[in-house]
Amino acid sequence: MMKSLKKRMMSKSGMKKVSVVIRCFNEETHIEKLFQGVRHQSIQPVEIIVVDSGSTDGTLEIAAKYTDKIFHIQPEKFSFGYSLNLGISNAGGDIVIIISAHAYPVYEDWLEKMVGPFEEDDVALVYGRQYGDETSKYSERMWFKKCFPEQSNREQKSPFCNNANSAIRRSLWEKYKYDEILTGLEDIDWAKKVFSDGYRIVYQADAPIFHIHDEAPARIYNRYRREAIALKKIYPETRFTIIDLFVLTSRNIINDWFHAFRDKLLWQHFIDIIVFRSCQFLGTYHGHTISCEITSELRNKFYYPPTPFSENEDSTRNSSVRIDYTAKSRDK
Repeated sequence: MMKSLKKRMMSKSGMKKVSVVIRCFNEETHIEKLFQGVRHQSIQPVEIIVVDSGSTDGTLEIAAKYTDKIFHIQPEKFSFGYSLNLGISNAGGDIVIIISAHAYPVYEDWLEKMVGPFEEDDVALVYGRQYGDETSKYSERMWFKKCFPEQSNREQKSPFCNNANSAIRRSLWEKYKYDEILTGLEDIDWAKKVFSDGYRIVYQADAPIFHIHDEAPARIYNRYRREAIALKKIYPETRFTIIDLFVLTSRNIINDWFHAFRDKLLWQHFIDIIVFRSCQFLGTYHGHTISCEITSELRNKFYYPPTPFSENEDSTRNSSVRIDYTAKSRDK
């Protein structure tokens, strides 16, 4: 009773109205956890908008239990930018939360933390931390730790971000629509535009989600290939040579092996580390054709292995209430 009263009071406070946009395709395994996670937030969105690109499993039946704002696009017309533009065009919130359908929040104040920085008028975009779970590839968990560190950054110096867990100011979206042609990295492209116009991008380490990729090697390869294709369009000066392929594949494999050995997980993940990193960088190599340089900061974000990190993944979160996704009964 007290929790629901708190939610009602906070949602009626002076905070900005929030819409949540979810893109999905055959996400019945994870999407209900996402809806449950949103339902247990300390502040509530005014709406949840689902953009589906042709799901054939139980995704739409699950979504219909939580929202009636479900929009459909034909699979052959899908692009990341197009689906986002459709969802945001139907959103009524001042702030639009964008989250992957195979992700779900860790804490009950996730929305509150994502929205908070927008009290400052020059903040255009906020993106939060990401974790893998026990089913995630070891190398992908390493990538999460590299790109989404423990410490927040309110003065980020590059347009790096990720739309698996982000929030944007809708009024700026009216000026800067998402590119509907790009094969990926529509988030980086959008962030680059607002960043160049003097707006700030904020990284919120204390607004984490679990982001679950359960991909076969071919899908890992394709994901990084399409992102490389998009990256070279956003930054035409980019290049990724055969030398980069061999050097960065071997460097990241060795780095992952080292950390897996330290975690006493080496033999469990020895082969999947090789597979993941090989697919990642082979896809990246095949996606690049332009022989020019990329900025060192973005190159570091995309390709290089992490420096040693703290063992404590949650050192900044001692007071927040973690969402219990194992409970047998949930609020309806």
